[in-house]
Amino acid sequence: MAQGLAGLIKESERVYIMGHNYGDMDSFASAIGMYRCCLNLDVPAYMVLNKPNDAIQGLYDLFKDKRLYRFVTGADVTGARSHSKDLLIIVDTHRPNFTEAPEIISLFERVVVIDHHRRGAEIVEDTALLYQEPYASSASEMVTEIIQYITNEVTLEPLEASALLSGIILDTKNFVFNTGVRTFDAASFLRRKGADTRLVRELFKEDLIESVIKSNIVSSATILEGGMAISQSVEASDNIKTIISQGADELIDIRGIHTSFVLGEDGQGKIYISARSTGKVNVQVILEKLGGGGHRETAGAQLEDIGLEEAKELLLEKINETLEG
Repeated sequence: MAQGLAGLIKESERVYIMGHNYGDMDSFASAIGMYRCCLNLDVPAYMVLNKPNDAIQGLYDLFKDKRLYRFVTGADVTGARSHSKDLLIIVDTHRPNFTEAPEIISLFERVVVIDHHRRGAEIVEDTALLYQEPYASSASEMVTEIIQYITNEVTLEPLEASALLSGIILDTKNFVFNTGVRTFDAASFLRRKGADTRLVRELFKEDLIESVIKSNIVSSATILEGGMAISQSVEASDNIKTIISQGADELIDIRGIHTSFVLGEDGQGKIYISARSTGKVNVQVILEKLGGGGHRETAGAQLEDIGLEEAKELLLEKINETLEG
């Protein structure tokens, strides 16, 4: 895969890299990792990011003012030039409508997708290379492996290594979920390349308001039959996706709970659902019924044009439907 990708990059005049909308550390870090691959192959590259959200703001701030890293918006790409000789690399998603800028995909004749989620009904069509590995912990793990094989001499800045390590830690919940031998191999490589664990820890710190919201999620949870829990955040937040993910993690750490679902609403009225499981229940199958996806133990979904209570009832209906089936 690394050699095939290297060939596509070297044949391109420019490479554009983007992750999913409402990016997280894994999405942003894997984009940084692919950007480094392009630098190592001496091919100009750009990262597509319309606007950083709260989930990646701290990580983005470490890169935004460094001249080495070039960020563009979807509008910049659309109005720039012909992209017939350019390459688009999409990381951490294979669903076109979930990307940072869906409108630019059709501008490229060659598209590469690198993703660790199980294939859903919607997927980027006619890819020059599709690298989809559901057994990988994260896109950051996959990109870390690619970096090691795409050139003979590996160059990786400590800050880039730290970013990739943060992506792995996010998606594995500190090496607990979806973690395999290759996950630790990738983390070991990043540590050798100077990944700063103290910096990574700083990136995961939360402010007081978010901590209070998360505590309310845990305290207001309802225990369903058979060791499942469901809760919601009554306060809308632009960082709700991160907050409910952490709330779901907290719930599953409580004795007697093997599966958790948490709902929340962002500032624009979009509903997010985050689910966690110890493996006893396949939360991916449940949230796929709501247009979401992920893994057996960690999954998520987004709903629009629906209220929070209505979304909760719909989720309960899909839970019961799956368990009865």
